[in-house]
Amino acid sequence: MTEEPVDLDARRSAESQIATEIRRHALKDFEADQRKLRLRQEELEVQLLAEPASNWHEAAIKAQYLIRRYSETADARDARRQRLIERALGDLARLIEEEDAGQ
Repeated sequence: MTEEPVDLDARRSAESQIATEIRRHALKDFEADQRKLRLRQEELEVQLLAEPASNWHEAAIKAQYLIRRYSETADARDARRQRLIERALGDLARLIEEEDAGQ
């Protein structure tokens, strides 16, 4: 027995069809934004890998990037790790700011 798929769009009200199209469009926009983000991250990582840090300031910026990337993982969702991440990022930002102010 082969049944034709049901065309749900034909069964929706006009308002419901508009809402569905908005969701579909939003999903496409989201997926496009995610692709752009991944491309930008790859480009940044290529730049970060191009040369070793020439001073601690550059090393701190690379460390901040890696810590932020780690914070997006499932392992980093633990409350204790979140506090460690926040503290480490805060320490790096403070040290960078202090060095910039001292120059």
